[in-house]
Amino acid sequence: MGVVILLIMAVGVAAMLSRKLPTAFALVGMAVAIAVAAGAAFSGEESVLDTVLQEGAPMLASTMIAVLLGSWLGKLLDETGVASTIVRKIVEFGGDRPTVVALGVLGVSALIGTVTGSAPAAMMAGIIGIPAMIAVGIPKVTAAGTILMGIAVGVPFELPIWQFFSSALDLSVPQVRSFMVKLFPFALVAAVGYVLIESRRRGVEHAWAFKPASTKPSSRRERLGDAPWYALLTPVVPLVLALGFELAIIPSLLAGVLYGLVTTTRPRDMNKRLLRTLYGGFEVAAPPIALFIAIGMLLAAVQLPGAVQALEPLVKAVSPQNPIVFVLVFTLLVPLCLYRGPLNIYGLGAGIAGVLIAAQIYPAMAVLGIAASYNQVFGVSDPTSTQTVWSAQYAGVSPQQVMVRTLPYVWTVALGGFAVTAATYL
Repeated sequence: MGVVILLIMAVGVAAMLSRKLPTAFALVGMAVAIAVAAGAAFSGEESVLDTVLQEGAPMLASTMIAVLLGSWLGKLLDETGVASTIVRKIVEFGGDRPTVVALGVLGVSALIGTVTGSAPAAMMAGIIGIPAMIAVGIPKVTAAGTILMGIAVGVPFELPIWQFFSSALDLSVPQVRSFMVKLFPFALVAAVGYVLIESRRRGVEHAWAFKPASTKPSSRRERLGDAPWYALLTPVVPLVLALGFELAIIPSLLAGVLYGLVTTTRPRDMNKRLLRTLYGGFEVAAPPIALFIAIGMLLAAVQLPGAVQALEPLVKAVSPQNPIVFVLVFTLLVPLCLYRGPLNIYGLGAGIAGVLIAAQIYPAMAVLGIAASYNQVFGVSDPTSTQTVWSAQYAGVSPQQVMVRTLPYVWTVALGGFAVTAATYL
């Protein structure tokens, strides 16, 4: 039966890779098929309808709310001009010094990455940042990669990610936070190294060699101009509350929304802006929320007693227990988290993580280390991720070119994450 479940997973991965089915739909199909293969009843306790579909769908509800609030805050940063002002000030400070400009944009991307991920973060940092870097001579591929590497620096402190790992792996937020803090230095060193090495190794390219990228700012943003200096602290507010004061994630994000609103909006306009940015946040959050619903169903399916019993001997046979072998094996498997592969935590990887925990093959904290390390690679180098596609296309290069340039750097981040995991939790 375990072999049948593995075949179901393989078919699901093939459907996602070939784009025959959207990821969310493929995950739901896998969840139902795995439950049936595991001998689950149609309804009742430990069943397809009541356990997998009914209980699985809202399993990551807190993550969905956190994603929505992060998207709302991101939309507010965009509409009020806070994000563009931060980028513009950094570019002005850097002047015509390419490396300084790139490092500044990297820092802004990291800051925005703590609020929201995916394409919205890349757009907020990149709409001004990418043309500015190209204009001072940073190569196109390096400019696109700088945005992505910067976002990856912020991801260890992205509150919705904390909530996702907490819910999916049944860990407390402080436990998740403790590992993400350890992962951050690796992401930071790799990102700074990327900017310094790639900008110098490839040399400065003259701005006239590029087709100018049009930022096409909206008339609303043009009228707004720069946001007040104190409003620029908005992205930091949730992070300070959650990390410094250990406030819960949802209140921290709400506090960021309120601070951003109060510091940028006149009282008579607050109501309209709140609603407008909230509705915009729903549009941004809809795709990941649909994905989290499907992931919840898959987690519920692989945690069924029949599925755990069938998969445990197979997974245990191929799961290294020696710390050194653990690091080597999972480092070599890094490419499997690309192209929506089986180790992508926002796909089948979530199901594999659930099996590793349910079968007690690794402690939950070790599974967190594996998943979070792979997530650092996926978020930067996967040519199918929305932020990679947008950044590459906006810079005028292909996502595959960005993958080739960034993969060695994020691979080392994953290696660092696995080493910390093995040393700490095995």
